[in-house]
Amino acid sequence: MEKLVVHGGFTLRGAVNISGSKNASLPILAASLLTDEPVVVRRVPDVSDTNFMVQIMGQLGASVERSSGNVRVEARNLHSEATYEQVRKMRASICLMGPLMARMQRCVIPLPGGCVIGDRPVDLHIRAIQALGARVQIERGNLIIEAPGGLKGATVDLSGDHGPTVLGTDNLMMAAVLAEGTTVIESAASEPEVVDLANFLIKLGANIQGAGTRRIVIEGVEKLRGCNHTVIPDRIEAGTFMVAAAMMGDGVTLRRVCEEHMAVVTDLLRKCGHHVEFNERGDTVTIIAGNTPKCGEIKTAPYPGYPTDMQAQMTALFATTPGISVVKDTIFPQRFMHCSELKRMGANIKVDNGTAVISGVETLSGAPVMASDLRASAALVLAALKAEGTTEIHRLYHIDRGYEMIDEKLLAIGAAVERQPDDDN
Repeated sequence: MEKLVVHGGFTLRGAVNISGSKNASLPILAASLLTDEPVVVRRVPDVSDTNFMVQIMGQLGASVERSSGNVRVEARNLHSEATYEQVRKMRASICLMGPLMARMQRCVIPLPGGCVIGDRPVDLHIRAIQALGARVQIERGNLIIEAPGGLKGATVDLSGDHGPTVLGTDNLMMAAVLAEGTTVIESAASEPEVVDLANFLIKLGANIQGAGTRRIVIEGVEKLRGCNHTVIPDRIEAGTFMVAAAMMGDGVTLRRVCEEHMAVVTDLLRKCGHHVEFNERGDTVTIIAGNTPKCGEIKTAPYPGYPTDMQAQMTALFATTPGISVVKDTIFPQRFMHCSELKRMGANIKVDNGTAVISGVETLSGAPVMASDLRASAALVLAALKAEGTTEIHRLYHIDRGYEMIDEKLLAIGAAVERQPDDDN
């Protein structure tokens, strides 16, 4: 166990390279199992979630080599059963279902674990694979899925209670690329990570139309080849550093970003009085904290709406922004565990029925706090940068799931942070 010790109050200046997207890397790594030819995936972030995925793929029989952000996969001799010990730490392991079914027509996958941010059911994944002709049983916590006659194309509606499912769209795309006939995904997720997976699959030789829209059409092919692919920038890491700069920045530059992917966060920060400027290519952005920040209101929604993965960070910003701000999460209404920890630091936040009402205070004070999930831990780091005194953030493993070398990147722009052994946990 480790903790992050943050000494607050330091102005942030300098430049940071944004890593490749964790949420794009995981399904792309899983999709590399669709071919028996070599695949190289570049700019895969070195975080615990991608490390878990690499380990699971190796235990499924794939040859996986990792070095300097590149992952080389050759999946010649696969087997189709994952164990609970392999998948329990990461919910995204469910996206192995699609490629294993496409390639093997059978798989056994324990119902996944992962972060605790409310109900994240896999019923849409099951419904989708059944629509392609698979039989699904649940025994002793395991999904046992078989399609002895192979998968067949179908029209599948992936609409759910809280909008389209990203991993469900990924899974169905991966299953369908080798299925017989045409698969149409209605109410598909349109997130940039879904588009990146589709582009990767097309490089493998898949026939996919409409990625990035609510309707994706896939014509099954007989075989896929190898390829090289570079993962898109991590828009959530970029957004987190943009918020850090809005809280404490006097000229923080982020390189390796995609302006289009950041539009909703950029618009919100500008409305709240902060300065955000992209270069002509849209791959570098500089942020300066505004002198007279304004309160704001957000409501999370599927892309291109405001991302649920950025609501905790914005809650931290609003905690010291004058006025009353409102944050409503329609995707994961229970995703407010960071608020109780922010209140320990002096924040004035009331949470009710998926909505946080934040009355900005002048200052926060350092305190020992506990990370509960990946994005909640990022919010605590941001608050600690702003707070007076020292904050200790326990259960640092949550943030290491999705932020590559966050302590080193913060040090590079002037923050005072240090990683220490956590003897209390």
